[in-house]
Amino acid sequence: MKATIVDLRYKMNEVLKALDRREKVTILYHGKVKGTIMPTGVKKPMSAKDHPFFKMDEQDKKPVAQQMEELRGSRFNDI
Repeated sequence: MKATIVDLRYKMNEVLKALDRREKVTILYHGKVKGTIMPTGVKKPMSAKDHPFFKMDEQDKKPVAQQMEELRGSRFNDI
């Protein structure tokens, strides 16, 4: 959907309905694109086991403490 500044002021209900339909709204000012309003996406929360960090070193059999020490590096030791 394309909407002008006047549409935003007087027809905001239509803009909101377009967002409810998951449409992108392009804002025009004097016929030129000034911005875009995108509908928010509902993200499914990620479980801890699906986080990429936990599969980072699947092949590596080092203990977790040793891997954390390597990740922290010298900045952790300087404290």
